[in-house]
Formats: sequence, C-alpha cells, structure tokens
Amino acid sequence: MSSHINLRGHQVWSSEWANNGEPLVLLHGGMSATENWDTYLLPACESTHHVFGYDRTGQGRTGDQLGSFHFDFQTREAIAYLEDIVKGPAHLVGWSDGGIIALMVAIARPDLVKSIVAIGANFHFNNGGIPIPDWPITEEDRIEHATRSPDAPEALDGKVARLRAIWKSEPTMTLADLSRIQCPTLVLVGDDELFSLEHTTALYESIPQGQLAVIPGTSHFVIKEKPELTQVVIREFLANTAAPITRAPVRRTNP
Repeated sequence: MSSHINLRGHQVWSSEWANNGEPLVLLHGGMSATENWDTYLLPACESTHHVFGYDRTGQGRTGDQLGSFHFDFQTREAIAYLEDIVKGPAHLVGWSDGGIIALMVAIARPDLVKSIVAIGANFHFNNGGIPIPDWPITEEDRIEHATRSPDAPEALDGKVARLRAIWKSEPTMTLADLSRIQCPTLVLVGDDELFSLEHTTALYESIPQGQLAVIPGTSHFVIKEKPELTQVVIREFLANTAAPITRAPVRRTNP
C-alpha cells in the first residue's frame, strides 16, 4: 500500500507492507526512492516484520523543500515519520544516506530505534576514501524523476548539485556521538567501498552493540551486486538482535 501522506504539513510518499512482526523502516539512498529497493532489501524482512518506507523530501515521489538534503533536516523528517506514521520505535535498515540517517536518529532519539542495519554508510565526510564520484545523470534517471517527482523535470540537475555539495561537508558525527548508540547495530559494507575500511572499523568499534559484515567482491552498491548474500546477513541479524555469544570474545563481552 503506497500513497502520499500529510507528514506535518508536507506531502510525503509512504509505503506500508503487511504486518508480519515488529515495525521496520527502509531508508533509501541519496536521490533514490523506496521502490528502488523492493527487489534488494524487502526480501530480507518482509515476511518477518511490519515494513514501512518513505521517499524523503526532494527525492522519489516526494516534492522538494528548502534545505531538504541536509542530514539534520532528513533526521528530523525520519523522527517525524516514526512518531506520526509508525507511532513508535522500529528497526531501521538504510543504505548510504539512509544508513547515515539511521545512525543520526539513534543518536538523537534512542527511544525510537530498536536496531540498525547501516549499509554503505560513513559517519563523517572526511572518511579516508576517495571523493564521491560525480556519477553522471543518466537518461533513466531523468525519466524516473520526470515520472515520479511532483517537482519540475529540470529540477533534477539542481538537486544533484546540492546533494553533491552537501556530501563534501556532511555528515559530521564523532566517535563520541557513535558511542551513544545503544541499540544493536549491523555495519555492512562492500570490501571496495568509497570510504576506507579503517573508517568503517572505527564506526563499528565505536558502537557498543556493533556488529560488522564486509561482503567480499563488492562496492558501495553491495546490495545490488550480491543481493542474496547481503539479504542472508541482514535476515540473520534481524532474527536475533541479542548480544552475540562467541567462543573467544575480544572487543565484546559475552552476556
């Protein structure tokens, strides 16, 4: 079930699937849309959770607003969605910008987050990797934007330029910020990410209940490149978010 909803005065495109368990919110990547991830993320959680998703302001089928691509704006929007639509805490599964937002929501409102799966997410723009490439706007991108967005077709170029500028200065989370995330968190990346593995390790090690998955032979688009393997890892994490019990714990303590 998908439709526009009134989220605190703004028309936001929202999707909701069957109630098969605890609430879970899918958070798409930058300049993407919830429906782009139906094939790749939904199979990991649709049969076990009550899944929600929404297109963030200025993206997908949701119209633009002033300042909409800044992470603080998107974090406030996610909190509003959890409060008004989900009506309580949920598991958050986000890719790229969506993963960043999940982390920021958990820092700002820990009461609204049961667990996090952060896929291909960096916590700081200075991430030890390469500058985010200026991927070209394809004809497919233009068709999707013209078909979905209530904004003018020519607005796409400006949106992409704004987002690329923001990626050069945001996000700005610190290790101390990350240490405040108390929920179980799976940090999942490809082994050839845009940012360094050291950055990813710092993210994982800073979160008290962090777990780390590095998928071999993949990039920032890990969920598209090895969807079956990625879904298995996510599904197993969500099936049991209790603290892991291992034979030789080093960074964590067995319960």
